[in-house]
Amino acid sequence: MYNEGFAEEEVDLSDEVDLLTPSFPVVEEDLDDDGKSASNDASATLHGVYENSFNRLTEKFYMKTPWPEADFIAPLVNDGTNSFDSDGPVGLELPNQWLWDIIDEFIYQFQSFCNYRNRLKNKTEEEIVLLRDNIQVWSCYSVLNVLYSLITKSRITEQLLVSKHGGDMIEAAGEYGSRPLYKMLGYFSIIGLLRVHCLLGDYTLALKMMDNIELNKKALFARVTACHVTTYYYVGFAYMMMRRYADAIKAFSHILVFIARTKMYHTRSYQFDQINKKGDQMYALLAICIALCPTRLDENIHAHMREKYGEQLSKMQRGEEGLQTFEDLFLYACPKFISPIGPNFEDLNSLTQAIEPHHHHAKIFLAEVRHQILIPTLRSYLKLYTTMGIDKLAAFLEIEPDKLRTQLLIVKQKSRQQKWISGTLLEGEYVATSDLDFCLKQDMIHIAESKVGRRYGDWFLRNINKFQDIIAGMELRA
Repeated sequence: MYNEGFAEEEVDLSDEVDLLTPSFPVVEEDLDDDGKSASNDASATLHGVYENSFNRLTEKFYMKTPWPEADFIAPLVNDGTNSFDSDGPVGLELPNQWLWDIIDEFIYQFQSFCNYRNRLKNKTEEEIVLLRDNIQVWSCYSVLNVLYSLITKSRITEQLLVSKHGGDMIEAAGEYGSRPLYKMLGYFSIIGLLRVHCLLGDYTLALKMMDNIELNKKALFARVTACHVTTYYYVGFAYMMMRRYADAIKAFSHILVFIARTKMYHTRSYQFDQINKKGDQMYALLAICIALCPTRLDENIHAHMREKYGEQLSKMQRGEEGLQTFEDLFLYACPKFISPIGPNFEDLNSLTQAIEPHHHHAKIFLAEVRHQILIPTLRSYLKLYTTMGIDKLAAFLEIEPDKLRTQLLIVKQKSRQQKWISGTLLEGEYVATSDLDFCLKQDMIHIAESKVGRRYGDWFLRNINKFQDIIAGMELRA
């Protein structure tokens, strides 16, 4: 695609060479003629070039044209572009942000092509023939093979397992895994597979990929903000689709608190808008989970969610009329799903009748929502009584007593969920997630509500810190 762009329009780059050269000072200085590695100091400098200078140059000179080809840049970096052609491990060091972006962009290109391939409505006959004759381009098998190969080459799974049991990762690193370049590419490939399996709709396998990664601040993914946010987004989404709403709420809440606390540090990052959008999507998913599994949230997160999606949250708790809101929020906040196989080009009817993958997954999710659509209404009535006749409640809801019995069984079943306690992300214990419990004895409902005490200590500590900051600011001005 980019080569074709250059062929169509000859771009004179002679004037820009001098402008490009200063943007690669570290590469020129630290990559010798043999393509040896950049130093640690150079890697830190390279991070600044990648994070800031590269984007400024792109906006100034290459907004409408692609960057020069690798052969053109090679003399500026002592032909360092051939480093990866060596038989053994490469000594090159790149910033973690750059390595994450390589994996992230690889998956994005795969995702974009799959969605392009499945949307055949406005394609010409020539495009359809080209897609039909190249069915293996960007196939799921080839993409998964690349990611799994990086994991195998780096021995990152073995390294993480050793670290999990208190050992030193270098013991299991091997020839390639001992190099930061391969180690981090393998690690980010695990996060990439979490994402790919979610895009394919295999949520169990997605969480299985995280078996040896612990979700905490010390994890390697926390070193790159975009990777940190992506990890929790897909973990939370996988939990939500597996009907483990309490775990999904915990995952979304954790990363939203992190985004809120570090927002001021991301304003100058080229990924600021992307992180903000992902945060908005997670607030929408959090609202869906809260509608299905009412839970006490952090006060700041609850306030932000109410501000953004308070109206939608109220609609989702009103029964049948809330189904459209569930669908709208899901379609806005869900990942752009992909189909594991392309369309059937031999069947002309299938080309026009293909269902978009995200609509397919939305349909599956809404089927689950419909099963429990009356739960909010039932909860609102049950909270008013300690005992209540089933005929009386059926009259309030204007449904048949037999149908009400079925709905009460659904409420009972949905109030117990598998919840993570310890171990891998797929493990968990079945616990009651509702503050409302009841039993049905003959035609009488006996209700017991457990009140959750407010955490006054957290409220006081938060406001003490807030007033201390205000006083400190006033003293500085004085």
